Amino acid sequence: MIYEQRTYTCYPGKLQEFIHIYETEGFELQMKVVGGLVGYFTSEIGALNQAIHIWAFESFEDRLKRRAELWSMPEWIEFAGKLNPLLAETESKIMLPTKFSPLQ
Repeated sequence: MIYEQRTYTCYPGKLQEFIHIYETEGFELQMKVVGGLVGYFTSEIGALNQAIHIWAFESFEDRLKRRAELWSMPEWIEFAGKLNPLLAETESKIMLPTKFSPLQ
């Protein structure tokens, strides 16, 4: 099992718009194709204007396959086009659980 942490940093004042568009237009579509959502969060202290989400995948190859399928869908591309103008930065981290991690 691997975990991907994605962090989207929105321009100031755009985080709530980002969350609303994702919740109403992208969430169900992404769950159907990608699945494995561990959690979706917003920042309150530290770096602000961020949406942070963690996804679980069976392997890196599984992640590549699922994300390729998502990006092959015209409705996802149209949806992503609505979010891009709200984003200042995007970061992705692949995390491997330690042998003692509760999440495996």
